[in-house]
This record gives sequence, C-alpha cells and structure tokens, in this order.
Amino acid sequence: MRYGFVIDQTRCIGCHACTVACKEENRVPLGASRTWVKYVEKGEFPNSRRYFGVLRCNHCDDAPCVTICPTLALYRRNDGIVDFDRDRCIGCKSCMQACPYDALYIDPETQTAAKCHFCAHRVERGLEPACVIVCPVQAILAGDLDDPASEVARVLGREQVLVRKPEQGTKPKVFYVGADASVLTPQLQRPASAALWGQGPGGPAADGPPVPGRPRTPKAVDTLGRTVYDVAHAPRPWGWRVSTYLWTKSIAAGAGLVAGLGALAGSPAAAGLGLPIVALVFLLATTVLLIADLKRPDRFHYILLKANPRSWLVWGTWILLAFGAVLGLWLLGLAGGRLGLLGVLALPLVALAVAAAGYSAFLFGQAEGRDAWQSPLLLPQLLVSALAAGVAVALLLHGPSTRLRGLLLASLGVNLLLILAERFTPHASLDAAAAARLMTDGPWRGVFWGGVVVAGTLLPALLLLATSPVAAAPAALLALLGLYLYEDCWVKAGQALPLS
Repeated sequence: MRYGFVIDQTRCIGCHACTVACKEENRVPLGASRTWVKYVEKGEFPNSRRYFGVLRCNHCDDAPCVTICPTLALYRRNDGIVDFDRDRCIGCKSCMQACPYDALYIDPETQTAAKCHFCAHRVERGLEPACVIVCPVQAILAGDLDDPASEVARVLGREQVLVRKPEQGTKPKVFYVGADASVLTPQLQRPASAALWGQGPGGPAADGPPVPGRPRTPKAVDTLGRTVYDVAHAPRPWGWRVSTYLWTKSIAAGAGLVAGLGALAGSPAAAGLGLPIVALVFLLATTVLLIADLKRPDRFHYILLKANPRSWLVWGTWILLAFGAVLGLWLLGLAGGRLGLLGVLALPLVALAVAAAGYSAFLFGQAEGRDAWQSPLLLPQLLVSALAAGVAVALLLHGPSTRLRGLLLASLGVNLLLILAERFTPHASLDAAAAARLMTDGPWRGVFWGGVVVAGTLLPALLLLATSPVAAAPAALLALLGLYLYEDCWVKAGQALPLS
C-alpha cells in the first residue's frame, strides 16, 4: 500500500479551497501553509495565460527529510505516508534543507517542524484528506497507488503525468495531470514586480528583477513564467549561527589536528597547553551555537536518546563528543606530566580532528534541497580550511617558524584553488551554478573577492612571504577572518534560490 495524490491542473480553478480546508482541519497557524496554490503567468496581453499549481509535501518513497532528521521525528509509515511526530522534534530545521519541495515549515506555536501528513487521522478512519473533499471541481484525488482499482491508479494508467524535480531521485507521490512545467520548476519562473493584491520592488512586470542563471530580457516571458501569487517561505532557515559553527568547528578541529600531528612528529610545541585549550574552547563554542540554533533547545538531548543512526547530525554529535573526550584526556596528560600518554592519544586525536572537520560535508550532502551544497569539493575544502585554521592558531600561540609559515601558506593556496574551482568548474544543476554566481557576481561578490580572496588569502600570503617575524600574527588573523567570511557567504548563497 502506498498512498499518493493525483492533481489535475486542467480542472483546478485556483480557488484555494484546499488551502483553507487544510488550515482548518489541521489548525495550521497564520503565515504557514501545508498545501498552497501558486499562480504563474506566461505571455503578454492579450496573448497571456495563467497557470495554477497546487503544491505540498510529496510523501516521497525515498524521503530525504526522513534520512536527515536526527530524532526520527519524521518517518515513513507502512502505507507510504510520511508522517511527523512533533513531540520528538528539536527544531533543527535540517528537514527544511533536505526537502527539495519546500514542504516543511516551523510552527510558530510549537516551535517544531510541520507539514502535510496526508490527513493521516482521517485516512485511518476511512475518510479522505480534507483538501480532497472540499475541491469543487474534483481536481485533487487521493488513494492507494498500488491498488489498480483505485481512481488514482486508473488516472496514472491512462494519463501523462509530471512530478516535481524527478532528478532528485526522491520518488515523489504527488502526480500532476496537465500541469505546465513552469509552475512545477522554480528555474522556469521569474518573480514579477507586481503581484495579485500587492506590489513588489521596482522593475517592469514583464521582465522582473534579475535572477542569476536566468536570462534578463522581455522576450524571456515566452518561456519563463511570472510568479504573481505565492505564499511566504522561510528565506534562510540556517543563518549566522550555522556559518559561525562551521568556523569555530574548523578552528577546534584544526588546533587538535596540529597538536596531534606535532606529537607524532616530535615537535616541542605539541607539549604545550595552548593548542588543546583553544581546541576545547572553540569546541564548546561550536556546541553552544548548535544548541542555540535549535527552535527547541530544551530537547537537545534527544539527539542522543532518540537518535536516528542515518542522520549525519547524530554522527556529528557523536564525533564531537569523542573529540572533546580525547582533548580532555590530552590536557590531563599534559597537566600530569604524562607525556607518554600523548603518544597513545596522538593518532585518535588526529583521526577525530579530521572527522570533526569533515563530517559537515556529509551533513550538508543530506540537505538535498540545496544543490549548491552537494559538491564533491566540499569535503577536501573543509579539511584544508581546518588545517589552515589550526596552523594560524599555532602561529599566534607559538610565534613564527619556517615550518608553520610554509604550512599556512600552502594550505591557504590549496583552499583558494578549491573555492575557485567550486565557483568556476561545471556544476551538476542550474541552482548550483546560480548559487556560485551569487558569490562571484551577485550580492556577496564584494565579500568574496575583497574579503575572502584578497584580505583572507592574498594579503596573508604576502605577509607570510615577508622576512619580518612580526608579519606572521596579522597574517594568521587575516587568514582566520577570510575562512569565516567564506563560510558565511557559502551558507547564505546556498539558501538564496527558491525551492518551490
């Protein structure tokens, strides 16, 4: 049994009865929608046409929101419905990043995620979802896709249908009959300056504001639709705390990595307290940022007590806990004068530092809704930036040395090559390419070129090449600043493009 929807857009009249019924049946608060109708117009008067699109959770057979949820608050039932348990949700917003269909939101009353759940409470009593029974033109059908006698199965057998974003591989179970591709595909839409019952920012409605990766000419309306009605969506679920968490974690992992490598190499600096203390302080800052970013920080312990072993949020928590434990033992060994313990802990410390630096690549990889975060270059970039951060901290703590200066110079150079390759090499999707252009040619171009490339990489490189020993400290500080600015731009640009 697999429940699914069939939506006949040739019948839809855009009356919003489904939206209202869903709100009433499920007590959806103002400002949020579990199902909504989008209006897209194409052409120029008098040769213009309006298309409707009924959008909602797709109850995917391979739902990325279920995989990434750290507490199993999202789960797929035996009948194919992707349901939600708000009593387990910690409000991490990872499901919002994983869903390619923009179907989840944060309920302002419970501060937990919410979405369409197929009116499971009605289905269990043999009733149809609220949106189905109120549709005046029977444009919405719901039923068992595996039952050949059901109406949805018969429609799928005789009609040509579309699904949203089939390239994501989520196996969505909302099928559209007669839908225009421009309504279902955000890349084929252009926001109009004027909307129904409202006025947007300037620019002619036929052209609209520029969108990276999409042509800006009046003739584009022949192929691109103008979005003239939509509901509000969270513009950027992950903000400055996530950007800063990536940076603080990079410093913590880098400091631990340099300490462990120094012990393996027999460096006297490895016997100092500075690097492990910095690593622990920034690891604590990372933990505070992660908890503070939750909508339900009081439930943070659910990650350990109700863990989803498939989620990299859970794996990341375990890695950070183990990393902190080894750092604590490392400090105890130093404080007690047991330097032999460092030789035993050096390899585990290096391994856990690498894991702490790199697990975020797999976490952001599970955020399948954000194409810009799916790059294979993310893991090496995170590892190299952690090494650069750790060497920069070592330079500030222990003073300039030829080895540290050369290592920081090399790591900054490799990091620059990786981020430039991420920006300018071919991308797997239009959204990934558009997000890259947002950094190099869009609103963050000043920060990227001036802050990341010039102030955060080229200027520190020049200072490191200088013979004066006093130049090492400002070079290290500028390198750390550049690493933070890049993380901030990368997180923002990745969320800048619409999902629906």
